[in-house]
Amino acid sequence: MMIHPVKSSSSLIRSCMEAISVLSVTQPVEIKLIGLKTFCSHKNSNVRCSAQKDNHKDFASIIPNLNRKGTHIHRLESKSFVPDNSTMSALMLYYANNGFFHEANSIWHEIINSSYNLDIDIVMALIDAYIESGLFDEVIQVINQISLRHPQLQYQVYAHTISCFGNIGELELMENTIQDMVSKGFPVDSTMGNAYIMYYSRFGSIPMMENAYKRLKTSGILIEKDGIRAISLAYIKDKKFHSLGNFLRDVGLGRRNSGNLLWNLLLLSYAANFKMKSLQREFLNMLEAGFEPDLTTFNIRAVAFSKMSLFWDLHLSIDHMNHNGVVPDLVTYGCVVDAYLDRRLGRNLDFALRKMNVNDSAILLTDEVVFEVLGKGDFQSSMETLLEFNRGKRWSYKELIGIYVKKRYRSNQVFWNY
Repeated sequence: MMIHPVKSSSSLIRSCMEAISVLSVTQPVEIKLIGLKTFCSHKNSNVRCSAQKDNHKDFASIIPNLNRKGTHIHRLESKSFVPDNSTMSALMLYYANNGFFHEANSIWHEIINSSYNLDIDIVMALIDAYIESGLFDEVIQVINQISLRHPQLQYQVYAHTISCFGNIGELELMENTIQDMVSKGFPVDSTMGNAYIMYYSRFGSIPMMENAYKRLKTSGILIEKDGIRAISLAYIKDKKFHSLGNFLRDVGLGRRNSGNLLWNLLLLSYAANFKMKSLQREFLNMLEAGFEPDLTTFNIRAVAFSKMSLFWDLHLSIDHMNHNGVVPDLVTYGCVVDAYLDRRLGRNLDFALRKMNVNDSAILLTDEVVFEVLGKGDFQSSMETLLEFNRGKRWSYKELIGIYVKKRYRSNQVFWNY
């Protein structure tokens, strides 16, 4: 087969794919390929001359020769259709994405054994198609072929494959691919290392995740915010709050590049079991370490104080927020409202809210990890639903509190009537 090397063009490949896609709506495979030939003869100037010579052929005469899958390229070649790199790549991906893997493999072997300048995006797209269909052996074969024929693309292919295996929870295949990559002299960088522990935190057991973290730490790679959050969520889901605290201390509470994340998670580990003295102690340690509490920090304490009906501590925390210039959100207001209404102290609610600007527009800015541990209060849950169904309207806290108080009053009336 005579192959004319042409510089790869992403726009041309997309155009070819669009042509295939449009033709695939109602027509059989044979007619799709004939239409593709006509399209490509106008799109590729490098093969335009040879293609245009055949423009006047009776394409209908090709149809009987294309009645079996697996012979398309050779049949079209015999009819003077000489596909270029872009066309071959587009056709290969079309086959792979539609489940015709035998045909896709045939074209892939043509491409990998040719003098084409291989496009890394095409290789990644082929790997995606294989992994989506569970053809993991073919993925390994592609990696080996790239290593032999295009070693300059090895690392990118390894990194993409590791990410794909990790995202679907194939941890053993991910491990094997990493080991193969390292054996060839390629390093595990910070991005890959942090993604590695995130995959284990999502799909592995706690011991597997902890071993992955130890390996990361031994390698000298610094765990980043996303990795810290992922491991913390795994501990939270298993309610291993003591282990969470140990992990956070091991990472280092003094780290500045993670903001207040480490301290907030540590406070949550105590608030989860309402260890109020420990919660207060660690909050003071946070201040002594030079960290400024943010909205999430204050709301972790506010939720704990509200659930424990510690009104004095709740009001002191709100005063501290005002002093630091931290604007309360829906969670903060919910802590006050729920604390007073749950104790049937609704008459004192106006007094409790006197230092808060109830005319502000309602916002929700608290880190969602707080809700994973402490859940949502009734006021917050009810008002979030209201805000969701009335997105176009600006709601003040005063309006929301008024609606909620009426709702609680009506529910109490129904209860006592029964």
